[in-house]
Amino acid sequence: MAPGETPEELARRYERERRRVQSQLEDSLDHGGTGFRIGSVPHLNAAPLTRGLDEHTRFLPPVQLAEALRRDELDAALVSVTEVLLHDRYDVLDGVAVASLGEVKSVFLAHRGPIEAIREVKCDATSLTSVMLLRVLLAERGLHPALHPLDPEGGGEPPDHLMLIGDAALRFLHAPHDHTIWDLGTAWLELTGLPFVYAVWALRRIPEQAALCRLLREARRFGLETLETLIAERTEFTPEFRRDYLGWHIHYHLGSDERRGLERFKDLLDKHGLGPVYPLRYLA
Repeated sequence: MAPGETPEELARRYERERRRVQSQLEDSLDHGGTGFRIGSVPHLNAAPLTRGLDEHTRFLPPVQLAEALRRDELDAALVSVTEVLLHDRYDVLDGVAVASLGEVKSVFLAHRGPIEAIREVKCDATSLTSVMLLRVLLAERGLHPALHPLDPEGGGEPPDHLMLIGDAALRFLHAPHDHTIWDLGTAWLELTGLPFVYAVWALRRIPEQAALCRLLREARRFGLETLETLIAERTEFTPEFRRDYLGWHIHYHLGSDERRGLERFKDLLDKHGLGPVYPLRYLA
């Protein structure tokens, strides 16, 4: 504290310095993103991973994002994890993911009546990972209902059994409904005792990989350091829900437990004939 500086003045000086540092980091990310083609999904849960890179990021639904990456239109994309498990052409950025340990809120099966009686499920097909996770979880219970695409136009009475992901799932949760919610993050934890990884940064094998890895890690750090600001800036749902969802239900770390969860998912995909599945190559 400078001589004669009151606690209020100290707090204001600290806040000014904090904002200055954040502004410098944001400018650095914005400059660093130039020249890279980056893709992500337009969901609330991915927002902390592209903070500072929004101007350089192409936002697409998960399936379209994976298709763009396969066409080499992107250098890196935050894709559903099955894209890297089912296609042996990417490297995975270690340390960064969209994951949950238990209840995720935004990936679930909404059903009327007991799960064991389900014969057909309408699925949001924009995320192959969530469809595969649902298949695995049901197969482990000896259940093999038919899975059909959900009409993206919606309208009318929702079907008796539907799987939703992302912001559409969150909107369903916040709307009146008489369905029972089977949260797939909770179901995975109960089955395996491990986190589930929904999305990872998949990178094409280009000479500039190291610089791109540094940039994506810096974006994650910036997003988590400014999470309260991001929560205040976003408009989806309520601030309380955004804080609970982004700060508790979702986490953004890809560590040893998450890698074990990925290996378990890989094994179960193999077990239930949903492969071929390839080993993951991590970028340190």
